[in-house]
Amino acid sequence: MTATTDGSTGAVPPRAASASENTTTADNEEDAAPEAAATAQDTARRAVQRATDFLLARQDEAGWWKGDLETNVTMDAEDLLLRQFLGILDTDTAKAAGLFIRGEQREDGTWATFYGGPGELSTTIEAYVALRLAGDAPDEPHMARASAWIRGQGGVAASRVFTRIWLALFGWWKWDDLPDLPPELIYFPKWFPLNIYDFGCWARQTIVPLTIVSAKQPVRPAPFPLAELHAHPRDPNPHQPLAPVASWDGVFQRLDKALHAYHKVAPRRLRKAAMRSAAQWIIERQENDGCWGGIQPPAVYSIIALHLLGYDLKHPVLREGLASLDRYAVWREDGARMIEACQSPVWDTCLATIALADAGVPADHPQLVKAADWMLAEQVVRPGDWTVRRPDLVPGGWSFEFDNDNYPDIDDTAEVVLALRRVKHPQQDRVDRAIERAVRWNLGMQSRNGAWGAFDVDNTSAFPNRLPFCDFGEVIDPPSSDVTAHVVEMLAVEGKAHDPRTRRGIDWLLAEQEKDGSWFGRWGVNYVYGTGSVVPALVQAGLPGSHPAIRRAVAWLEQVQNDDGGWGEDLRSYRDVAEWSGRGESTASQTAWSLMALLAAGERESKAVERGVAWLAETQGEDGSWDEPYFTGTGFPWDFSINYHLYRQVFPLTALGRYVHGEPFSGKGS
Repeated sequence: MTATTDGSTGAVPPRAASASENTTTADNEEDAAPEAAATAQDTARRAVQRATDFLLARQDEAGWWKGDLETNVTMDAEDLLLRQFLGILDTDTAKAAGLFIRGEQREDGTWATFYGGPGELSTTIEAYVALRLAGDAPDEPHMARASAWIRGQGGVAASRVFTRIWLALFGWWKWDDLPDLPPELIYFPKWFPLNIYDFGCWARQTIVPLTIVSAKQPVRPAPFPLAELHAHPRDPNPHQPLAPVASWDGVFQRLDKALHAYHKVAPRRLRKAAMRSAAQWIIERQENDGCWGGIQPPAVYSIIALHLLGYDLKHPVLREGLASLDRYAVWREDGARMIEACQSPVWDTCLATIALADAGVPADHPQLVKAADWMLAEQVVRPGDWTVRRPDLVPGGWSFEFDNDNYPDIDDTAEVVLALRRVKHPQQDRVDRAIERAVRWNLGMQSRNGAWGAFDVDNTSAFPNRLPFCDFGEVIDPPSSDVTAHVVEMLAVEGKAHDPRTRRGIDWLLAEQEKDGSWFGRWGVNYVYGTGSVVPALVQAGLPGSHPAIRRAVAWLEQVQNDDGGWGEDLRSYRDVAEWSGRGESTASQTAWSLMALLAAGERESKAVERGVAWLAETQGEDGSWDEPYFTGTGFPWDFSINYHLYRQVFPLTALGRYVHGEPFSGKGS
């Protein structure tokens, strides 16, 4: 990308190679093809061996793999704010967090939400406040640049609701100037609009504790003023006219005004009962390791909510909750402390198992068997929130994290099954029983439209996203192409390609293909991920490589291949499809996704595959790893981006392994 004067990477996508640059004359191709193929094979084999050794050496003794899950500095800032609110912030923690946050600041004084991205207002505000807590003075140059930029963007008043909630906890913002979220929401029946189960599980777990915080409206003494972050210090929250009453925004803005009025007259007994019910809901969903849902945000707000209701920090619920938060901390060699928003051992382990098996590691290799044992022990066999929509379905999925029995996810379950099928286990009956249960659960989680979401069935209500409170990213969990593709691929491998439910999934995927031949990626960036997920699934389910949908996808991938032979896609494609779809600096994971699609489509001997394999081999480090600073994963498209540190390893190994050894399963569509 082109460097800009503010230190960011400019919004100028790399130029993809033209069709003429991707081809040579027929005579030259005929002369060079055998020698080039042999050379590519040898190069790929060497890369596979190095990558295999690297990955095997990083398995935990218990059988799992886990790479760091890097997001943005709001995780670190909010960790400090939580500790300040609870009165437990210590100097060492503040110093280590400050070191990390300071190191992520851009030259213009801002913080971004992904590598190479633009400065983001709410992230910059939270980072600035965290550095104040760490001892940085407002007149230091890096702080002055940040506050000036914040004021220029409209100040605190223009930030997201979550940021202003954190500031309200210390009196830096007025509770009356925040959207209201009543705890009585817990009593809304499951059929009623805006009941808690209309929200995606990640939003649900966050919103329920925040209803208590919203009702209590606590204010702790501020350790310092923050007037420098307001565009208009004398009027921090200038009046904004309401949207027209006939618009959805106008309707929900007026609903919020009604809720503020209700807050002042809410029956005391009803409100107390609602807060007790919300607290019970929270406590019932605490995991065995003390976390909530295996992710950081619900844990943070649950601890605050319960503390406000009188739970002291020595209470087992809060004590274990705080201990679980400590486990999200990654301490770096320089003393910096990075907070993970989540941890991904199940996801990383199934992807690592697939990669190693496809790279030629024997199916009965002890480390693969150990990985299978660990995954089998992690299967979720008790009910969770998903039973609200599927009360009679027998549990059998897998979650993403070490501990998250309440919210197994459909994507992990499909990929774990695909991983287990690659392992020759000494107790095959045990594996078969687990897989049978998982397949039944995944089939039962199919939405009405034939596709699959990540955690829930038919979680598609349009109302939650319209609430003034919900400006922090995606708050519902509709079906997506990437998850649906992984389920379809798994079902095909399990001999269910012709099952009517699988065919409905296939039909949905075909209808979702973009005009240019790509598919949207919900949980990975973006059209490259979607296409890299869907094409192998469709081929596995029996579509021939000559199918028009497959040919359109191949043509699109060839069109967006970069000059260097790799593929990349910037997160800006979620905002500007025309300019950024399939465009960005080449990355190891995105190049691998493209190769996996092309190989599945029968393009093994193509020039595009040859160049992609060469790029992966040329960019591999001497230790067998790849470097990938770019964020290729998502939590919420654009709003919350993820750099999975193991993606750079497992996906290139999978792609190269399939190039060398062929597709992992024969008998397509069986």
